[in-house]
Amino acid sequence: MITISTKNDAQLTIEILEAITAGYDRDDFAVRLWNGTTWGNNSDPRFVLVLKHPGALRKMFLSPTELALGEAFIYDDFDIEGDAEAAFDLAGYLVAGERTITERLRLAGLLRKLPDKATTSARIGVPEWHGTPHSRERDSQAVRYHYDVSNDFYSLWLDPRMVYSCAYFKSAEDSLETAQEQKLDYVCRKLRLRRGDHLLDLGCGWGGLMEYAATHYGAQAFGVTLSVPQAKMARERFHQAGVSDRCKVEVSDYRSLDASQRYDKIVSIGMFEHVGEALLPEYFRQAWGLLRPGGVFLNHGIAASATFKRKGRSFIDKYVFPDGELVTLHATLQAAETCGFEVRDVESLREHYVLTLRHWVRGLEAKAVQARDLTSDITYRVWRLYMSGSAHGFKTGRMSVFQTLLARPEQGESRLPLTREDWYAAV
Repeated sequence: MITISTKNDAQLTIEILEAITAGYDRDDFAVRLWNGTTWGNNSDPRFVLVLKHPGALRKMFLSPTELALGEAFIYDDFDIEGDAEAAFDLAGYLVAGERTITERLRLAGLLRKLPDKATTSARIGVPEWHGTPHSRERDSQAVRYHYDVSNDFYSLWLDPRMVYSCAYFKSAEDSLETAQEQKLDYVCRKLRLRRGDHLLDLGCGWGGLMEYAATHYGAQAFGVTLSVPQAKMARERFHQAGVSDRCKVEVSDYRSLDASQRYDKIVSIGMFEHVGEALLPEYFRQAWGLLRPGGVFLNHGIAASATFKRKGRSFIDKYVFPDGELVTLHATLQAAETCGFEVRDVESLREHYVLTLRHWVRGLEAKAVQARDLTSDITYRVWRLYMSGSAHGFKTGRMSVFQTLLARPEQGESRLPLTREDWYAAV
């Protein structure tokens, strides 16, 4: 039930809005109060912040952190109409804005005058995690929390192959399906897959790359995931595509793989973020031991900027990727080289992830009713916020995504061509 506001609540809210946005040099937004009052100078804003009740700003800014703001959104203290990604410029200013002690005390005093309304939405059940971070038990819990939301939920907004990682756009006008197929082909080209090659996919998800590598390049693919629903769907897809004899998937931790088995090529796409910086030496040692001499390992992962520092626990840490860690590129390369790998190529696909995430957000918003029916309103809000925020993070350079090609030379021979020409040659 929404509390009926008084005139003073609305006036106080507008006074606070004017105080917290003083100095913000953009006017691409508006604010609509619970009583229908609109505040702002833009008649055609990119987005509208909708304050759902008189205590909304108190919930959002009494404890001005990214996490507090995210929780106010998912628990329906406020909403965003229009371009959710655009709202993150304003959010960043409001959370990180420098204020004097006097200004902070005044703002806190004003916020405390607003009603301390209890959140009406039932809180999402965030599990208590057991075990040491990045232990096998704990990683399994964390991965299941994120990926087992339901296959049907992910299928609402992913491409038909269910590729849940950065696509590869030759043009910003490419469809998501086209860009994801281009990414799968680009990965196979970077690996220089050949018919009969044994490919290991670490964190294979729903098996899209494995199926593509088997169908188009004749590879023998083996993949691991910690998600039972993902493995089940992958096996069904392999059967439908007629590649079950060439594609096998197991529910397994990468650390549990048989060390006596060797592969010609190894790939890891979108799994690296779950490893943790402390475990990087073990991760790369395992890949080194599983790769035949003369083979290559393509590691595709999101990286933290070496210059951006987040204040406090992030919304994504708590509600999206528990125990996830974004490592700087230089730490990743150092760990790989220390384990014996030779770095042969590093490519940033940062702009590609901006485009990918925008496709995902539009797809999710277009299927909002179905998404809520399959999960909950809060889950829908969590994913909308996390993907819009991630698009903003990639756009501003706070994080990036890199494909790193690592080689295991044999007596100094990499067995690689002198140029990358074959990666871009016409099929």
